[in-house]
Amino acid sequence: MEGDTMSLEENKAIVLRLYEAVNTRNLSSLEEFVALDYVDHTRKIRGLEAFKQFGAMIFNTFPDFHETTEDIIAEGDKVWVRNTITATHKGEYLGLPPTGNKFAEASVDIFRIVDGKIVEGWNIQDELDFYKKIGAIEYTEKGRNLFQEK
Repeated sequence: MEGDTMSLEENKAIVLRLYEAVNTRNLSSLEEFVALDYVDHTRKIRGLEAFKQFGAMIFNTFPDFHETTEDIIAEGDKVWVRNTITATHKGEYLGLPPTGNKFAEASVDIFRIVDGKIVEGWNIQDELDFYKKIGAIEYTEKGRNLFQEK
């Protein structure tokens, strides 16, 4: 299997460097450990430059965006991470004006690593709850009863 030359601990360290770069807004460091032809399958992003542009947009929209790693697991050439994302909606997002709403969101990322570089990524998070928290959608009365706010 590709990527087996890297140890599981080295693969986890590479992914943790990604979160450090994101949390410190150091997008220029990504080229050290993210492949130029990186593919984000969830967001349909292709290439390191497009990934950096996505990050810059997130930081403009949610300037206090932060990911806290809760769990990290490596197997073969993949690393799974369970995170908590916190942020405040302070800029326009997909045409939605800023609300000032703060939110915390659970997120799971999966990365594939080959020769010390992150080459692919997938993300799973509750986007319905995210859009609710930034004021893009409102629950119906039935929805409010089913999904009582915490």
